[in-house]
Amino acid sequence: MFSKGSSRFLALWFPHLPTDRLKRENPQRDRTDQYLVVVDKVANALRLAAVDQKAAKAGLYKSMTLADARAQFEKLDIAFASPRQDAALLERLADWCNRYTPLVAFDDPDGLVLDITGCIHLFGDEQKMLEDINYRLNQNGMIVKSATANNAASARAFARYSSGGVIGNDEEKRLHKLHLASLELDAAHLAGLKKAGLLHVGEVESLPRAALAARFGKQLVDRLDSLFGKQNQPISPRRIVPVCMVERRMAEPLTVMDSVELVLQSLGEELFRQLQIRVEGAREIEASFFRVDGNVRRISIEAGRPLVETKTLMRLLKERLSTLADPLDAGYGFDIIRLSAVRTERTQVQQKSLDNTQQETEAFDGLIDRLSIRLGNSRVLCPVSADTHIPERAVMFEPAARSKSDQSIRWSPEHQSGNPPERPVRLFNPPERIETTSGVPDGAPARFIWRRVQHTIVLAEGPERIAPEWWREHAGALTRDYYRVEDNHGKRFWVFREGLYERGDPTPQWYLHGVFA
Repeated sequence: MFSKGSSRFLALWFPHLPTDRLKRENPQRDRTDQYLVVVDKVANALRLAAVDQKAAKAGLYKSMTLADARAQFEKLDIAFASPRQDAALLERLADWCNRYTPLVAFDDPDGLVLDITGCIHLFGDEQKMLEDINYRLNQNGMIVKSATANNAASARAFARYSSGGVIGNDEEKRLHKLHLASLELDAAHLAGLKKAGLLHVGEVESLPRAALAARFGKQLVDRLDSLFGKQNQPISPRRIVPVCMVERRMAEPLTVMDSVELVLQSLGEELFRQLQIRVEGAREIEASFFRVDGNVRRISIEAGRPLVETKTLMRLLKERLSTLADPLDAGYGFDIIRLSAVRTERTQVQQKSLDNTQQETEAFDGLIDRLSIRLGNSRVLCPVSADTHIPERAVMFEPAARSKSDQSIRWSPEHQSGNPPERPVRLFNPPERIETTSGVPDGAPARFIWRRVQHTIVLAEGPERIAPEWWREHAGALTRDYYRVEDNHGKRFWVFREGLYERGDPTPQWYLHGVFA
């Protein structure tokens, strides 16, 4: 049917998406002799935004005014447009299409494009895959037109402007026979092509590109190149493509949760075998449950260290399932269960320590995972280093389950053994204002008052100059000079002057930023 190894795309078009949604919400609307139409206000006039299949066959069409429709037809079932609800339905349909491929993209406002390369063998061939998806959608009340082709643009054109189906090696020949409407040009350019006597895509494609671009603009040339595969336009999948993925397709839907756990355990063993070959562990695993009625439920597990064992995964999954506000419901049964490794990390074989240090580390990592699952990732945080010289920004907090397992915090510059620390143990954010007296304007303070207590400086080291980040700070940000100082009682502080006298900065101010142990 098509060249081996080529990319294949499946386009789905829902020509009556708004009315199909209304009929799914209220099945009674499909059992009356009325014509269901959706109206929206356009240029101060109510016009038809969508019509159902029965109304379209009777002669109603989009953009028709409601007044004209009422004049011609008495039995109208009128509903107002709701683009948000239509988009939500398309989102659910995209979730459902993940059962065929993880690469699903929106073709707004009423279509989807699936990259089915490498997935066809799971269904036998393209024809069986197409028949399966059409049958399931029709059973769920969706009218759909579909087509498969070698690129996304041509698959979309065949689904919307032809009878669709599986397009094989005669794709280019069939593209030539498509009407000009499949080019989706604006009305003026489309009328210009028709005036020139051009009626089909093939007649336009045979003309010189330069002449077409000069007369009708670059859009026409780009559209032709996309249709015939001369210009690569990859789709943008709505979900992250997993690193590894395993799934089970059931001959009979599973309704008993004990059986679901057995399937998950088997999938976990298979997934970790794949990851072991890659010498990787899973930092985030997503379990997907596809119900026969079209609903899809996803449960994500994030771990503080790479997961490499099914036993640990099952313990975390059970913990996650027990804390769900909306419990996992099999309904009429799951026909597909899938495990995906969304994020992975390189693993290293570590020798077991003789003093139980390794066991303590593993127990601590397990505690982080359990707390993250019970309380939520946003409530279990750990400090990580940030790429900045500004002290108060050098450390930030992020979910412990998402932090890199080998990341260490580097708060101070390289510390030389035997020398005092260059950064304080405790940092104030924001820095606290202090009153100072200084013998030298650009030098360290001789004494300062902090929290109503006066400190006389006996030792000072510095300055360490830190300039503001020009790409982030406002235009008036000032340079800082930091000093490590010690008072007559042996207490050590980290102070800085914001602003430089030598540059004429307006009245530099002194701040205390931290205290040493």
